[in-house]
Amino acid sequence: MRRLVFLLVMIAFSCNHQKTDYRIITSDPKYLHQAMKSITDRMVHDIFSPPVASRVYAYTSIAAYEALVPFSENYMSLAGQIEHFPAVPAPETGKEYCSELSSIEALFKVGRQLIFSEKQLDSVYRQIIQVYENSGMPEEVFSRSLEYGQKVGEHVLKWASDDNYHQTRSFPKYTIREDPAAWRPTPPAYFDAIEPHWTKIRPFTLDSSTQFIPPRPTPFSVDKKSQFYKDALEVYETGKQLTDEQKEIASFWDCNPFAMQVHGHVMFGVKKISPGGHWINITREACEKAKADFTASAEAYACVSVALADAFISCWDEKYRSILVRPETYINRYIDENWVPLLQTPPFPEYTSGHSVISAAAAITLTKLFGENFDFVDSTEIEFGLPPRRFSSFLQAAREAGISRLYGGIHYRPAIENGLQQGQHVGEWVISHITTRKQPVATATITDNP
Repeated sequence: MRRLVFLLVMIAFSCNHQKTDYRIITSDPKYLHQAMKSITDRMVHDIFSPPVASRVYAYTSIAAYEALVPFSENYMSLAGQIEHFPAVPAPETGKEYCSELSSIEALFKVGRQLIFSEKQLDSVYRQIIQVYENSGMPEEVFSRSLEYGQKVGEHVLKWASDDNYHQTRSFPKYTIREDPAAWRPTPPAYFDAIEPHWTKIRPFTLDSSTQFIPPRPTPFSVDKKSQFYKDALEVYETGKQLTDEQKEIASFWDCNPFAMQVHGHVMFGVKKISPGGHWINITREACEKAKADFTASAEAYACVSVALADAFISCWDEKYRSILVRPETYINRYIDENWVPLLQTPPFPEYTSGHSVISAAAAITLTKLFGENFDFVDSTEIEFGLPPRRFSSFLQAAREAGISRLYGGIHYRPAIENGLQQGQHVGEWVISHITTRKQPVATATITDNP
């Protein structure tokens, strides 16, 4: 009799232990981080431009977050808060789900449709799904959770299809102007202007792409006494006397998705992470340091990616309004025809600095989520051969990202300073117009110039 009781107790303990293990395994946020990293890797491989990459991050992150919301009492849906985003389908009541599996499925469902190299993405997908399938999760819960994630993903994709992205693919290319103040293609590849119609993309939280128009750029002039000439001269002289630290900063924040390298008569491209991808990785690093759980991590990705996407829309609106000439073009014409910037000049107009705008917006958002004095080590560029850098706050990192463009020789100072303020406005707007939690958290402001 004692033996029978002992066996029954062991069986009950084994079942409970198995159920506990299933929840412990599936709730580990490392699988969400792995999934998001796989999206980044595919975009690096597929050479997505920075604005387009921000769009991919936004929709995949929102899908991952929304699949979790119905199963949490502490988080709120973005439906109705984000522009034209309708309510997400609800799961069946009274049924058991693995919300984390639904989130992973929704993320990959959306990501698979928005990138090109689907086979490589599916390889990571199968690895993660296999972990969930082998976790001890009941088969019906597994199937039901996958199905719900697919529904959420399909819902987000339908919403995404109306943002005017596909229509802009057929819009005409940018026409080069003869005006010496206007942007024109730069060496070595002389690429066409990237995304001249990005202002037509539907914003996520902004009223319009013109909501946060920055101050006008310095009036163009070739007069050596003019402010514009002085701004260009600062870029030129800075580039000629860079310290090792300044070179390291410029390279760390380069984030050029497709930099052309020229050796003699041979030209080849080097793929790197996009600026938005760099901040998505900082988001992962912050989540891991703060030990954010699965849902809090999904929330962080969603909020930061929305800030990045709206920041790119705002910045690109100004770029193709002012259409300002790059320092490289101006300096070669009016100061030194042999001068070459440390970094390769990106193929779009100068004002405002994209890095400054999107970095400030992301930093404001991350500061709300994790606090003002959040020190962290940014190891994003290790895989691209660069050492990590330590920051005492997200805002410090944003300011460094901004000034890196002066060191790199690709932006005048006003584009950096005004870009940081433009990004701050976008970030503050985002965090004040979307609510994910029921309790408010910290706010932030950029007070120091680069």
